[in-house]
Amino acid sequence: MSDAAAPSASRLWDLANPTRFLNLAARLIPILAVATIAAFAAGLYMGLRAPEDYQQGSTVLIMFIHVPAAWLAMMCYSLMAVSALGTLVWRHPLADVSVRAAAPLGAAFTFLALVTGSLWGKPMWGTWWVWDARLTSVLVLLIIYLGIIALARAIEEPSTAARSVAVVTLVGFINIPIIKFSVDWWNTLHQPASVSRLAPPAMDAVFLYPLLVMSAAYTLFFFTCHLMAMRNEILRRRVRTMRIQAAAGGSAADVR
Repeated sequence: MSDAAAPSASRLWDLANPTRFLNLAARLIPILAVATIAAFAAGLYMGLRAPEDYQQGSTVLIMFIHVPAAWLAMMCYSLMAVSALGTLVWRHPLADVSVRAAAPLGAAFTFLALVTGSLWGKPMWGTWWVWDARLTSVLVLLIIYLGIIALARAIEEPSTAARSVAVVTLVGFINIPIIKFSVDWWNTLHQPASVSRLAPPAMDAVFLYPLLVMSAAYTLFFFTCHLMAMRNEILRRRVRTMRIQAAAGGSAADVR
């Protein structure tokens, strides 16, 4: 390991201390919250000033809500997969906390993407839903999210739950490239990628810039909520530990 990499790894493991992480989160959450509000204000202002599309009319505005939600649904799961590796490979104490905190957020973004996609699809395609490869794979992603949440709550023993959730998360990650490349692999109603391409974006700047700002706003919102959820999960585990210790102390007193 290089000298430059060693301090970075050391700082990462310093955050394994829950108290240090809570102190960092306390500093970052207000900054991220203000940045989120500013980004949403700018994105909504730019989006509402965008002209109507010559084919889609005013329904094109749904794009500024739908597309960032879909991106965040996949980004959130990718973060969960990295955290799952942290649980199984590096055994980082906060990796499982990250997975549990991110799962409900990812489910919410995925649900929002499905709902807004249906609202956008009705006037464009003439139907609320089709078993299109992209739509179906995103629905599968929502089911995976809900399954991970249910599994995490169903297993009482913390280490067993952490390993089980990490394994299921990594297995479910195979669905992310399927979602991403479904429009290229199969004949679907969705258009190919317009922004995340090696070539220049195939979207006019009047729509591209508001979309990028809204995507940044969604990303800031996610990390704000993720840090808050991780903080709450750490505190929940501390309360659980104190209750167990109190119960054990009471049992020992009864025995004496």
